Parts: sequence; structure tokens; C-alpha cells
Amino acid sequence: MQPGLLIRLRPLGAWRFGPADGSHDRVDTLYRSDRLYSAVTLAMQRLDLLDQWLDATARTAKPAVVFSSLFPFQGDTLYAIPPATLWPPPPVLLNSPSPVFLTKIRWKTARFVPLTVIDSLVTGQPILADQWLPDPESGCLLRRDRPSSSPFRIVVRTTTAVDRLTHASDETKPLACVEFEANAGLWTVARFAGPAQEQAWSARLQAALRLLSDSGFGGGRSKGWGQTQTGEFQAGSWPALLLPKLGRLLRNSPAAASEEGRGLFWLLSLYSPATADKVDWSGGNYSLAARGGRVESTAGQGVVKKTVRMVSEGCVLASQEEPVGTAVDVAPDGFAHPVYRSGFALALRLPVVEVQPQEKMPVEESSTTEAVVEEFLPAEQAEQEVAAVEPFIESHPIAEVVEHPAEIPATEIIAEHAEPVEPPPAEPPIIEPPPAEPPDTEPPEIEPPGIEPPGIEPPNTEPPIIDPPNEPQVEEPSPESAATADPPSPPPAEAAKEEEPPHEI
Repeated sequence: MQPGLLIRLRPLGAWRFGPADGSHDRVDTLYRSDRLYSAVTLAMQRLDLLDQWLDATARTAKPAVVFSSLFPFQGDTLYAIPPATLWPPPPVLLNSPSPVFLTKIRWKTARFVPLTVIDSLVTGQPILADQWLPDPESGCLLRRDRPSSSPFRIVVRTTTAVDRLTHASDETKPLACVEFEANAGLWTVARFAGPAQEQAWSARLQAALRLLSDSGFGGGRSKGWGQTQTGEFQAGSWPALLLPKLGRLLRNSPAAASEEGRGLFWLLSLYSPATADKVDWSGGNYSLAARGGRVESTAGQGVVKKTVRMVSEGCVLASQEEPVGTAVDVAPDGFAHPVYRSGFALALRLPVVEVQPQEKMPVEESSTTEAVVEEFLPAEQAEQEVAAVEPFIESHPIAEVVEHPAEIPATEIIAEHAEPVEPPPAEPPIIEPPPAEPPDTEPPEIEPPGIEPPGIEPPNTEPPIIDPPNEPQVEEPSPESAATADPPSPPPAEAAKEEEPPHEI
């Protein structure tokens, strides 16, 4: 196994890594390995190590250091682009207690997958489908049982150029950038060709990355974009540094990494094939990406580079040996010096494992229909009713199919009978009226003049007779008003005690 160095970068602000066409309102999907190599090369130039660095990497057939692209991380979870041959995951490697999750999860929407999931897939171990949920904003596969926000998001800001003397501006332009959460950032891994190369370049590489943390990565560095905290470095062996299960598998059974004929290699970086690489382009699963940009040099600042096509991250190549790649000179014609674009491959050979099919967990069929029918219908009629509604169980609720007699409320029963009937005990009890109080001693209210009740003759103009308060008496209505008024219905005996004495008209 080769030595490696895991590097974590925690951004202090926004980052910008623009697309290959140079659009300002969009960003690239990730900070790719060729761009990282260019940034490290400029840092080596400031450290006066440019010639030694180019001799160890771009000017040799087998580079001493190879970088992966910068992938996101959140907390302790590292994300990467999974192998194209294992994503979406095959059904034989999915395990779920309910088949509903297998049909509702859109695996293709997840672009970045945790390394723990990739480690299980490449070693042939199943994963629990109901524990994961794709994040539509960042494209990361997040844990369903651990609430967390997106590791990063793409934001479009508005910028304008202001004259320092007149403080005037011409126009505003949109500029896209990437913003990270507080506990999120980007990670990469540097693989050394051997222990000697690690001893020679590990400390220098860490110094260059510390310099880049202050100066910034990518575009917008004059605005303070691309700066990070001091990098976090973790040394280990490749590939156990990223995939511990795969490292144990290769250590315990070396035969799993060998295969007669050709093997499959998973790319974690961009790849430009070298003449010595033996890649079978009729097999595997790969896609191409166009790479361009501008030169950053004192010999010609901002000159457009040549555009090249490279194999993208996450692709799987079929080859007899591990692909190495090469550094392509993309300097414009007649430029003062070469301009290298790193196409060195950081590839991992996928092991050969036999996957045993998982036994599907039995799912008990719902018996809600029979339970609901038998509750209201006799046994013989219930069996007929179940047979009639069985084909419609999935599309129609059982409450719409089964008909059963409804109980008549007690209030409706009382309304149908002439004689009052006591309500059932389930209904709230009737509250008895309070005992009769002595009649009110206040004088009765006098109807305003001009308002005549229907069916009653106009009242007399004489003032009403008011009884003294000590001796309340009830005045009987006149014969004329008694003859024209409707006879009231006889109230109950107890309710009659509450009625106030009729007013004298």
C-alpha cells in the first residue's frame, strides 16, 4: 500500500470555481484536481520550489504526488462521487424493512455519497435504504435519522466596479459563488508514489497549502474569497485512509484485488490518458468534461488556455494496469513557457467480490378490511362483503366501500315523539332549571310607542298601572287582547315558575 495524506480545508467565506466556459452566473460542480494542482504549483513558485516540483510531477512519467479533486465534507462525514458502475446501487445490495422506501428514493439525484456507503458497496455489503435521503440543494446523500442542513449552497451575488476617484459605477454583474455551513468544508487526498517521495514532499506540500489558506483558492481572491482555516492533515496508507473496509479486505485476501485479464478502476480525479496507459475504451463506464481557463503568469496574464477533454471523476475504466495519466501542455501557441494541466489519475482498483442475494423480509398483509366488516355485519354477510371489496382495497378507503347502519342520535328520537323521552345515559344529562326566585320587583319595561306586535290591537294611551313594590300583583290582560292573541302552548310545570308576570297593556 502507498502512503497518503488526507487534507481537510474549512472555508472562512465564499468560494468560486467557475465553469469551463467562464460564465459568471454559474459555478462548477466541484473544485477539480487540475485546478488544485495549478494552485499548488503557484504556491511552490512562491516558495522557490517550482523547478523541483515540476521535475517530480509534470516532467516525469510517474509523478511523485497525485491529488484527488476537492469533495465536500460535513462534520466527520466525507462525501465523494461514487463509482459509476455501483450507482445507483444495485437492488441486491439494498435492504429495507418496507419496499416503499425502495421505490420512493431517487438515488440518481445524489451526486455526493458518504464514503461509508461507498465502502460498503465496493466490498459487497448491503446498505439500509430507509436511512438515507438525497439533498436536492447540494446533491449530497444525508442521513434521514440525523437532521442536518445542506453542507453547501450556490448563491448568486451582484457585483459592480466602482471608480476610486469619481466613485462612479458603470453596471452591475451577477457572480455565483459557493457558501458552506459552519461545520462543513472541502477535503482532498494526496497519494505519494512511495515512502521516499512522502519524506521529500509531505512537509513541503503542507507548507504550500498553508500559504494557499491565507492567499485563497479559486476566483474572487481580491474580495477575500477562497480563504480557509489552517489545513488539517492526517497521514495514512492508501486506500485504507478513506475506505477502511476495503483496506482490511485487500490486506486479508489479496486475491480480491486481482482478476485475470482486465480490472475496473474508480477515478477520484480528472484523467488525461498517457501513451503508455492500456485502457479498454470499449468497457467501463466513463464520461468526458471540457477543461479550459486563463493563464496566471507574469509572461502573459489572462491569456486563454487551450481546451482539452478529460475523463471525469467517478468514472470507472477498464484496464489491465492502473492508469497513470499525464500533464498536458495547454499554453497558447508561441507562449513564453509551458502551461501544464494535470491529468494524473488517482484511481482505485475495485475488488472482485461475490454478492449473496439478501432475503426479503416478509411483509404482513393488512387485515383492516375484515376487521371493519365483521364489526358491523354478521359472519356470512361479512364474508360476501369482503369478497366484493377486495379488489378495491388499495385505491378506495374501506369507509367508502362498507355500509353499516348508523346509530340515530337521541336528540332526533325525542323530536319524533310527542311525549318527552329521556336521553340515553351516553348523552350529557339534562340540567334541571334552578328553583324559582321571587318575581322581580322592578317595574316592567314599557314598549315604545308606535311599535305594534303582530295580531294585537294598538295599546291604550292611558299610562300603565304600576303595582307597589311591596305587594306584587299580576294583572290580567284585557278581554280584547286575549281574544286576538294566539293561545300559548302549555309550558312544563317547573318552567312556568320562572316566567315573569305578564305586563299590563
